[in-house]
Amino acid sequence: MGLPTTILITYGYLLLFFWVLMEQFGLPVPATPVLLAAGALSVTEHMHFALAFLAGVAACLVADISWFFLGKSYGHHLLRLICKFSLEATTCVRRTHESFGRRGAWTLLFAKFVPGLSTVAPPVAGQTGMRFGRFLLFDTAGASIWVLTLLLGGRLFGDLLMRDPSVLDRVGHVAGVLLLLGVLLFLGTRIWRRESLLRRLKMARLEAVALKEMMDGGLPVYVVDLRHPLEVVTDPFTVPGALRLSPDQITSRSAEIPHDRDVVLFCTCPSETTAAKTAMSLHRLGVERVRPLRGGFDAWKNLGYPLEAVELSPIAQAVS
Repeated sequence: MGLPTTILITYGYLLLFFWVLMEQFGLPVPATPVLLAAGALSVTEHMHFALAFLAGVAACLVADISWFFLGKSYGHHLLRLICKFSLEATTCVRRTHESFGRRGAWTLLFAKFVPGLSTVAPPVAGQTGMRFGRFLLFDTAGASIWVLTLLLGGRLFGDLLMRDPSVLDRVGHVAGVLLLLGVLLFLGTRIWRRESLLRRLKMARLEAVALKEMMDGGLPVYVVDLRHPLEVVTDPFTVPGALRLSPDQITSRSAEIPHDRDVVLFCTCPSETTAAKTAMSLHRLGVERVRPLRGGFDAWKNLGYPLEAVELSPIAQAVS
């Protein structure tokens, strides 16, 4: 037999627990093949279905509870760190915030099935002030659904495995090659798109010092805060005079944006990626003088510049 069947038979539930745990902590070790193999082996005497289920769910809860309290303590600083290692920093946190804004704790029921959301959802839940009991209830349900689905999927092949143990390994080798090619293609495409975007906007970024000088000098400037409402829960301030709009809102209202002044966009994501992506969208809509703020809101705040209090939106209040 080949991997992962052989190592599962050798190390059993301990391997299953740590493999799932590593994936849930964000390491590039996909747990899906291991859970599928565990489900298949549960038909034989090598693994017990209930114990495999408990090991998988326990690993998810250990990782998710850790992420929850880290998010509660360190907020968007932790999320910025997570996104620095994400090849899709434009959306890795924003989509999670938007999902929580629409669905609240129900997001945790399907988060495990969505790449990226699985790791980011628990710290976002902690960051936005979700009660731990509510988080634990929905996260346990979501982890159980995910683990059970994969184990049952593997168990469907159990009878075939009993008739011909080599079948699962042959399928696993072919699937492994296809998975590797798919991952390489995905990584290459994401890297190329990200680097192309950053190169095009590198020269257009505006320093926080320059923005402050423009404002102090009375120059007209149109400043837009692109942060999601849930991103301001723990830090409810913004740049004085900034309009608070989502990327979708500002692009839909592009006709209202003045063309006789600089439009400065800021967010809290790494490399100002949300601001950069929105700037590119506005460029395509004819807004030429648009510039992301280098370092985003944190750059402005860290320089000790004035801040303006903002009122939390109903979405942020409801989630918290």
